[in-house]
Amino acid sequence: MATTTSSSRAELVRRGQRLEYFTIAYNTLEGLVSIVAGAIAGSVSLVGFGLDSVIEVTSGAALLWRLNHDLDHCRRERVERTTLRIVGGCFLALAAYLAYESTTTLIGHEVPVRSIPGIVIAAISVVVMPMLARAKRGVAAGIGSGAMQADSRQADFCTYLSAILLGGLLLNAIAGWWWADPVAGLVMVPIIAKEGVDGLRGKACCNDCGCH
Repeated sequence: MATTTSSSRAELVRRGQRLEYFTIAYNTLEGLVSIVAGAIAGSVSLVGFGLDSVIEVTSGAALLWRLNHDLDHCRRERVERTTLRIVGGCFLALAAYLAYESTTTLIGHEVPVRSIPGIVIAAISVVVMPMLARAKRGVAAGIGSGAMQADSRQADFCTYLSAILLGGLLLNAIAGWWWADPVAGLVMVPIIAKEGVDGLRGKACCNDCGCH
């Protein structure tokens, strides 16, 4: 029985690693497209979405490191706490950036150019991210990993940002509501800031580790 349990956990860990490799690859592409398209179009929310992808790549890399040391329970907890705080700081920096740029854009009436690549990448993310989040939750439950659970919430979070971004870009492209883009950026700010504060407080720490 112990062998079967150990084998099942090992398979779940390998599945988690594959999911994190996919997360890193997809978010690298998503980030590059979003930042370049956002810079060309002058879209604050699109650039911010790209920067969020960079944060997710960092988180995915940290999760890979943690999964590679799955048997070292105490080290896994320390890695998770440190990673949560680093990512939390990144989220707060991103929230500050979006708040500043969105407010400046609204005050200066800076009209963003329509961005078809931005609309496409946001639409794809609305479909991909919920499936990725669900798969990560399954692995998290199977191995009792608080870090993997937190990572699945990041994917959920990306889904919300994708939907907000897509709405803003479509309103600008179809209705010409230029202000929808910076407003979409401002809508993201409290969501991102909350994640940042939770990360700095070390929430969602590993619940399968008995070391303190």
